Amino acid sequence: MELLLSLCFFLLFSSVAPTREVSFSSNCSAQFEAIRATLNSSGVHLPLHHRQSPCSPSASLHSDLPFSFLLHHDARRVSYLSHRLTAGRPVSLPLSQGSSLGVGNYVARILIGTPAKPFTVIVDTGSSLSWLQCLPCKVSCHAQVGPLFNPAASSTYAQVPCSASACSDLSSATLNPSSCTRSGYCVYAATYGDSSFSVGYLSQDTLALSPASIHGFVFGCGQDNEGLFGRSDGLIGLAKDRLSFLSQLSTIYGNSFSYCLPSSAGTGYLSFGSYTPANLAFTPMVSSSLDKSLYFLKLTGITVQSRSLSVSASVYTGTPTIIDSGTVITRLPDEIYAALSKAVVTAFGKKRRRAAAYSILDTCYVGSGVGMAVPDVQLVFAGGAVLKLPSRNVMVDVEKGRTCLAFAAAGGVAIIGNRQQEGFKVVYDVGKGRIGFSAGECG
Repeated sequence: MELLLSLCFFLLFSSVAPTREVSFSSNCSAQFEAIRATLNSSGVHLPLHHRQSPCSPSASLHSDLPFSFLLHHDARRVSYLSHRLTAGRPVSLPLSQGSSLGVGNYVARILIGTPAKPFTVIVDTGSSLSWLQCLPCKVSCHAQVGPLFNPAASSTYAQVPCSASACSDLSSATLNPSSCTRSGYCVYAATYGDSSFSVGYLSQDTLALSPASIHGFVFGCGQDNEGLFGRSDGLIGLAKDRLSFLSQLSTIYGNSFSYCLPSSAGTGYLSFGSYTPANLAFTPMVSSSLDKSLYFLKLTGITVQSRSLSVSASVYTGTPTIIDSGTVITRLPDEIYAALSKAVVTAFGKKRRRAAAYSILDTCYVGSGVGMAVPDVQLVFAGGAVLKLPSRNVMVDVEKGRTCLAFAAAGGVAIIGNRQQEGFKVVYDVGKGRIGFSAGECG
């Protein structure tokens, strides 16, 4: 129904939503170049920054959103991913955290068109179709950091016809059927767990990368983009699907990517291409008939102060575990979360004063997690890969004077969120069916 309404809007309206143009600073390029020198020279490397980093492409757009807003958005996303399961369905880019854009995700800058123009996009491993807000924006476009993509200004832009295989691939990429315009061009509808959506024309253009660009890169040219996208210009989808960003780069750069999600003080990266396996601990990438596009692994245990939680092994083996860049706070099945919370409270003892719960976070303390002696927490995966979490990955300051355990209960699903991944190099090697972790490679 939403798709039909949007298509009707296409025929009725031609107004263009206002946008806000912001200039970007380049004073952080030296920091990324130092990191690039340590990465494989044959890959593509895009810088990533924490959403509160002064190096973020959008740092000049300050966000006043409370952390509770991001948690609400996060809860909706988790509900969506859970529903998808129960319903049965080296190139490098700089990465930044997106809070200055009003989102809890990481963002990167990409170049599209001829001549190439820069756009700041959300990086999402939980979806497949990439899209940008586009002129003439026939229905609705949210305010973004720079100009909308203008198809008329690119000599290599083209709309995808309904007869093309890419149009047929939309149903698996978006979990929604495609439609056609009266002129025979393909229309997409991408929906997300928080009721956000993008509807527009399936298109293709040149994605400018170094050393090799992607000609005929397929993406959505959004004409109706509504919801919690903050002030981003769009989104790139890294899930396992034929239309995903990864799949379209795979013919040149191979079927793997890696990233390092930085804290607000550092610079990270998103890389496509070969990688060096040294210092990486791998766990098998698990295939699931529940959803073939998401990335699954096996969580086999959690330790607090080197002691395993009092949870039956069957609880872990019976739980599908997703690793996701778009979920902020790690979710655990109720039984595992309850045991983790109890173990953390026991480890803190009477050294810290408890504080009231904050939104979905119920294990909170007075004070700041910065400089706090935090219990040692490790996530253990099949194959022996272990994430030994730094204190900032265990606790999160939700407001001044209150810090909370950065985990929450989520029924019968586990999702490894981006808070727990910060500071780790994470490799998604789809070709070899494995996920790798290494600490301290963000720069």
